[in-house]
Amino acid sequence: MRAKGIGYDTGLARGGRFNRPFDPELVRRELTIIRDDLHCTAVRLIGTDLDRIEFAAREAAALGLEVWFSPFPWDRTPEEILDLFGDGAARAERLREAGAEVVFVTGAELSLFNHGFLPGEDLPSRIAQLMASRDLLAGLPARVNEFLARAVEVVRARFGGRVTYAAVPLERVDWTPFDIVSVDAHRSKEVEHGYREGVRSLVAAGKPVAITEFGVTPYRGAADLGARCGEILEYDGDVPVRLNGEYVRDEEEQARYLRELLEVFGTEGVDAAFACTFVCYGLVHRADPRVDLDMASWGVVKVLEEGSGETFPGVPWEPKAAFFALADCYGAVR
Repeated sequence: MRAKGIGYDTGLARGGRFNRPFDPELVRRELTIIRDDLHCTAVRLIGTDLDRIEFAAREAAALGLEVWFSPFPWDRTPEEILDLFGDGAARAERLREAGAEVVFVTGAELSLFNHGFLPGEDLPSRIAQLMASRDLLAGLPARVNEFLARAVEVVRARFGGRVTYAAVPLERVDWTPFDIVSVDAHRSKEVEHGYREGVRSLVAAGKPVAITEFGVTPYRGAADLGARCGEILEYDGDVPVRLNGEYVRDEEEQARYLRELLEVFGTEGVDAAFACTFVCYGLVHRADPRVDLDMASWGVVKVLEEGSGETFPGVPWEPKAAFFALADCYGAVR
């Protein structure tokens, strides 16, 4: 596998509030750990704020990491998304012209997270209506591909590097305009029997394939749920406060899942893979399992309620078993 990567959330803003702090020194330290201790060669920088992505991209490039510049529109209209991509592409091109290896990602799962593709005012309502209507599902690929064709034109007018899109399989993307086929490919119990063959068929199409997102959260049974495993939180408004039931923490299940999928990707000829994800600020680890929000976190590190970690002094988290599993896999892959 050429590019050994991980997703890095620079911050997602909803209602004017970001889901994580953005301290430049902390970002620089975390990206250095991603390179030196996780043995990553690439990082997918995700966020709603282009200033944050650009800062992190410059830091990652200075460390020699391949940068996947990945604006993440959320609850935006198609025209707002195009404006974001145009601005982001120009920033990514300046970085590329300075010598960095940069891939521009024209969003992720746009139909689910944004307006204009499906009915519904938010993500849960869009998913619910999509699952309830075969007509909506059948018509979705045409709407997505029409928009992506426009988006690629906007991006290529400002960016001279490789371009891709992080798709969810039900969007059935036409990959003709793109340089790389990229899919968020979580394995659940329902698709486990055909998962390897699905990856193999992507590679067989001929273009480089990237798995832009894969992973689970650290509790028993999470691997069976795949992409749905994080849906175990209760909220006070938009703030997660507790789990919605009784769960058993199982860091080894999360670690094992990463190992198993990386074996599939390596064997089947995937070009790049990005584990989901490095850290989820806001989902704090606690000893009491009912309020151990980290059990809903995709991060390979667990955020501490207070103080700093011991493994990497000065950062507010500790590695999980998944961190070391990923480091072992990436360190062994040449």
